[in-house]
Amino acid sequence: MERSPGTRHGRGHTRPLLGAGMAVVAAGALTVAGLVGTAQAADVNVAKNAGFESGLANWTCSGGSGTTVPSPVHGGAAALKATPAGQDNARCTQTVAVKPNSTYALSGWVQGGYAYIGVTGTGTTDVSTWSPDSSSWTKLSTSFTTGPNTTSVTVYLHGWYGQAAYLADDISVTGPDGGGGTDPAPTIPAAPAGLTVGTTTSSSIALSWNAVSGATGYSVYKDGTKVATSTGTSATVTGLAADTAYQFAVTATNAAGESVKSSTVSGRTATSGGGNPNPGTSVPKHAVTGYWQNFNNGATVQKLSDVPANYDIIAVSFADATTTPGAVTFNLDTAGLNGYTVDQFKADIKAKQAAGKNVIISVGGEKGSVSVNSDASATNFADSVYALIQEYGFNGVDIDLENGLNSTYMTKALRSLSQKAGSGLVITMAPQTIDMQSTSGEYFKTALGLKDILTVVNMQYYNSGSMLGCDGKVYSQGSVDFLTALACIQLEGGLDPSQVGLGVPASTSGAGSGYVSPSIVNAALDCLASGTNCGTFKPAKTYPGIRGAMTWSTNWDAKSGNAWSNAVAPHVHGLP
Repeated sequence: MERSPGTRHGRGHTRPLLGAGMAVVAAGALTVAGLVGTAQAADVNVAKNAGFESGLANWTCSGGSGTTVPSPVHGGAAALKATPAGQDNARCTQTVAVKPNSTYALSGWVQGGYAYIGVTGTGTTDVSTWSPDSSSWTKLSTSFTTGPNTTSVTVYLHGWYGQAAYLADDISVTGPDGGGGTDPAPTIPAAPAGLTVGTTTSSSIALSWNAVSGATGYSVYKDGTKVATSTGTSATVTGLAADTAYQFAVTATNAAGESVKSSTVSGRTATSGGGNPNPGTSVPKHAVTGYWQNFNNGATVQKLSDVPANYDIIAVSFADATTTPGAVTFNLDTAGLNGYTVDQFKADIKAKQAAGKNVIISVGGEKGSVSVNSDASATNFADSVYALIQEYGFNGVDIDLENGLNSTYMTKALRSLSQKAGSGLVITMAPQTIDMQSTSGEYFKTALGLKDILTVVNMQYYNSGSMLGCDGKVYSQGSVDFLTALACIQLEGGLDPSQVGLGVPASTSGAGSGYVSPSIVNAALDCLASGTNCGTFKPAKTYPGIRGAMTWSTNWDAKSGNAWSNAVAPHVHGLP
């Protein structure tokens, strides 16, 4: 958003007879049963990635039939899942180095549909064994002897045509080392990184962290005491007291032991009512957002009390950067606002909240220089914004950074702020048009990374020139098509309709380009919500939950007699 007028908003396989195939395999299993268990103490497992902990490394599965899954597993953190389809029996193979004239024990654990394990290329008698459908892990075992010139064999797993997928884990080909060695013994994993706090309730806190190579599980510690374990990279700690802060750390584990603890993070539960412990209301299903200017740039100077009731969210513009990386403060421009005092400002915030409105602090604008690009600056950002929330009673924060944004650290910062302030925190964003053209953009990634706690993204549909719509066509500013085809990118890119708003200037003075009349805004909302009043572009489906609209600014709206809010607000509030 801009501080100056007329610029940006601050800115071919034949199926055999099943019964016959089974009989042959069963007979084969009987002929070798007496050989099972002949491996010597010094023998090794010559199969590599035998537990599928490294995905499908060392294994080849026919027709893309195989993948690895985190559950169910027999051991470790992964297992093979392979799915027969058509004339493919989901055959997965590995070539292993063996020693001539040697005996090997072959085994593996299977579950699910029909599953076979066997070996070819032995130079003597190739063997296999199988299991019918099994709802629990079943061990398959057989053995084979290599010929005088055999230095490698092919071990295989497969299912059966038309049957359900099978799972396999912990494959073993135990015998003399054929020169290829075995998988190295596990080492104690590294400490997990990226521990963050997610959704909080009055009695639980969700945690997530980055995966650690070689780890088969994780342990969660609360205030130094182990309280949970997980085979994945997330866990929810329950049974907590309301409105209470806790310290959390995570370790990684495997057969070799447990890592040192991760860096500690702080998480706070919500109040017993589950809401924001700070002053707050709730954002209506369809809402109008307006930016209020804490400066005089030629628009009408306002107190917060002057902002019309048409606005559901009022974004105070702007917080100021400090010399501490990531930290912000707020300085009311009393002189520029005709003597408006801090006490009056705080009282007006309370009055707006009593009327059901949300007043939030906006960070950024065209000249905003706040940079959140490290763990330290993310912490500073969260701490300083929370301090402003406590001091002034703001309901939340708006992110309007127009000079770059780091999705990793801004996501961390806002999650940290959310766990401090509670589940009622309002989080809005006002990215420029270019920032939401692709889900790979930093702003888009931030929005998707915060989807569970994000209120709305009010993209600036102005100061951009022509842009691509979700149909790949180019649309020019100033039309219904521009608003709807670009909103479609966000709606189909992963955001909930309730998290998408149309950001437009309140008058021709509010932006350098892109002003559209209120009637165009209303037509675009109708098109998105109900498929009516569209231009040449019509979305493939409707989004009746579309949040609403935003404008820069309430001051420029006032300069034009509140023509924008008087026309758009009733329409937004009347959406289905």
